[in-house]
Amino acid sequence: MTTRRNFIAGAAAAAPATLAAPAIAQSTIRWRMQTYAGPALAEHVIKPHIEMFNKIAGDRMQIELFFADQLVPTGELFRAMQRGTIDAVQSDDDSMASPTEVTVFGGYFPFALRYSLDVPVLFNQYGLKEIWEEEYAKVGVKHISAGSWDPCHFATKEPINSLADLQGKRIFTFPTAGRFLSRFGVVPVTLPWEDVEVALQTGELDGIAWSGITEDYTVGWADVTNYFLTNNISGAWIGHFFANMERWNELPDDLKTLFQVCADASHYYRQWWYWGGEAALRVNGDKLKLTTIPAEEWAQVEAEAKKFWDEIAAESEVKARVVAKIREYNEVMEKAGPPYRYS
Repeated sequence: MTTRRNFIAGAAAAAPATLAAPAIAQSTIRWRMQTYAGPALAEHVIKPHIEMFNKIAGDRMQIELFFADQLVPTGELFRAMQRGTIDAVQSDDDSMASPTEVTVFGGYFPFALRYSLDVPVLFNQYGLKEIWEEEYAKVGVKHISAGSWDPCHFATKEPINSLADLQGKRIFTFPTAGRFLSRFGVVPVTLPWEDVEVALQTGELDGIAWSGITEDYTVGWADVTNYFLTNNISGAWIGHFFANMERWNELPDDLKTLFQVCADASHYYRQWWYWGGEAALRVNGDKLKLTTIPAEEWAQVEAEAKKFWDEIAAESEVKARVVAKIREYNEVMEKAGPPYRYS
């Protein structure tokens, strides 16, 4: 298994994620940015849009992109950005160990979201955008943009057909998702992203609950697991673009706008890439066999999630505000009926 130390040393010796760029003037603003994603996934979730930024910005500004754990471990991304070691980050709050009141909602907050469109609506019409901006400004980080990513499903080596099958399974997942899933006997495991595939091969892991089926195929996890559980604990991942506040404030307004436009274009790409991929690979994928926990049994997990919301809301005033927004939104969706929600 590649160690993080050797991986970083190798990355330092090699060129970073090289992006096509024009000749660079000495006055060019240079940023270093790290994503949560490994190389194969980054080809979809960020690299094209950083290339777009660099092409348009030209010799005024260039962003050097690094992949998961290439400069610092993902769990240290926030601190590195706050210190200015890294200028910008693409991640969820949970993975990068953000010390904010909203961290628990990043990544997969269980059953808060049914579809990918839920994320931009919550942020832009239900006030989450303002809450995130306030919380990150307190710790010297600019929250630039939030978007929806893929749903959270299990991909495992052994079939999952009931809640009992989850007992004792060692699963690579996000901190909050792991905290919730431990109620059903799951043993959450934290590893560097690049070590996951080998850990599945050696038996260190029994499976993952880190993504939907599109990522399982894209990054190679479908090659080392056998089954895909169609039940999910969240219909979309909440991911963000962030920047060191001082570096952000130094940018001229047009470059700030350009960065925001490119970030939003990245979110839009993922919205349709995941939506189409999730369906197509369930139907046409030839690597993972689909399994399903019966709806009446899975309802126990959904009911437990509402108790989990109450526990999180009791932890602070800010968390209570976010949970209230999530409840309000889901109530509206339920009352609206199909296609917003199906019973």
